[in-house]
Amino acid sequence: MAAPDPTDARPEGAAPTTGALPLSADQPAGGPPAEPVLPEPVRSRIVVLAAAALPEIPTDEMPPQLRKVAKFAPNRRARYGGAAIAAALTNDPSLRQRVAARALTEAGELGTAVSEGVSPAAADPVEVAALAYLMRPAGWRELVDAAGAAVRAEADRAAVAELIRDAEARANRAEHDRTVARVEVEKLRDELARVREELGQLREESRQLSRTLREAQAQQRRANELLATERGRAARAAADHDAELRRLRAKLADAELTAGAARQSAKETRAVDDARLWLLLETIGQAAQGLRRELALDPADRLPADYVADAFTDRPAAATSTRARDTDDPARLDDLLALPRAHLVVDGYNVTKRGFGEMPLEQQRKRLITGLGGIAAQTGDEVTVVFDGAERMHGLPPAPRGVRVLFSRKGETADELIRRLVRAEPSGRVIVVVSSDREVADGVRRHGAYPMGADSLLRRLARS
Repeated sequence: MAAPDPTDARPEGAAPTTGALPLSADQPAGGPPAEPVLPEPVRSRIVVLAAAALPEIPTDEMPPQLRKVAKFAPNRRARYGGAAIAAALTNDPSLRQRVAARALTEAGELGTAVSEGVSPAAADPVEVAALAYLMRPAGWRELVDAAGAAVRAEADRAAVAELIRDAEARANRAEHDRTVARVEVEKLRDELARVREELGQLREESRQLSRTLREAQAQQRRANELLATERGRAARAAADHDAELRRLRAKLADAELTAGAARQSAKETRAVDDARLWLLLETIGQAAQGLRRELALDPADRLPADYVADAFTDRPAAATSTRARDTDDPARLDDLLALPRAHLVVDGYNVTKRGFGEMPLEQQRKRLITGLGGIAAQTGDEVTVVFDGAERMHGLPPAPRGVRVLFSRKGETADELIRRLVRAEPSGRVIVVVSSDREVADGVRRHGAYPMGADSLLRRLARS
């Protein structure tokens, strides 16, 4: 270890001074040189080295102000006793030498180099300055100054880097703002062009309205002249009308007498016709019964739609269609379903997606089929619901009594299946098709069916 710096000598019996480690004061006249101003990283490192060495110093040789600090936990000595340790190192050369001896041992080759007044190029300048301050070899102040310059240079570099990052961020923001402003300018230009075009259209419309107003005023003047002429004619016509009215009233009295006689004659004639009609109906009924017995016709156990359904229960296929609004009066739907042997055909997904499209498809189908089962039970009518289907639907619940559920097969849509069902029915039967698809409505109407909008059925289901 290098000999202590002669500037650390104190007059015998002089009281130790107190204060923080990084001191800066002018050199007193005739006294030792003032302590150098230590950078904060160097000061902190010196305190840490001294705090680690305190437990190895005998208590009777330790400065009184550090005896309590030496009892602290290792990680608390430098934090809570830093000021006392710095003051003791500044005023007690023997304590500094003990700390320097321990630091030299732990530093190894770096401590040896610093004790010789050499600062390795790759060494941490803060570590070098702390060791130099404690060992105080020849030129130790230059090493401390060099560490301070290195720390300040590092701080300057960090500040410069931060300024560069800030400048780049501001430049990016400015470029973004310019881009946004450029886009806004283009929008404003487009808006200005549109406003100018609308202004031109409004001016043209104003000129046309002015011209139309002048023409209307001229027509009004001509109409007023014609009105005056017609009023004169109307007065003359009213006089003629009164005379004609009196003549017609006389004729009406004569006609009422004649009508009374005619009603009596018609009443007698109607009685004879009713008797003839009853006899004719009886004859037709007996003839129909005889014809049924002659042909031996059994009651039909299958309906026309069942034959179409057989061809479409194999495999459904997916398709979509455009939808348009038709009549949505639920009262009309009730009137049609009240007719004898009516057949209700429903475009399934057209109704469900309009009424409860937020549900999954499975729940849509189940809700519609359940509601149609109620209508079939109430009216006794035949009910068929058709769905588009890309593949066979598994796990479908059984259809209610009186409801037939069909899925269109691959290559054919539900609209085409509905038209096939309508064409299969006999002429004269009441067929009601519920779909808001205009193309479906027009197609089934040509075959004698009654198209109804999806809203009519949804309201009917809601009422049920």
